[in-house]
Amino acid sequence: MAIDKDRVEGAMKQAGGAVKENVGAALGDKKMEAEGAAKRTEGKVQNAAGGVKDTVRDAADKA
Repeated sequence: MAIDKDRVEGAMKQAGGAVKENVGAALGDKKMEAEGAAKRTEGKVQNAAGGVKDTVRDAADKA
């Protein structure tokens, strides 16, 4: 089963965003914290899109 590249890239963005968000919170840097939260959300959306692609591809393979 092949995994869509969007799922991998999305997971990396989520992880990076979470780190940036936590560092921003620890430093009291609201801008960095907000940027991290936005990147994490972007990663979630990209990961979900990749999941949809995987589901469609798997369904097409079974048909």
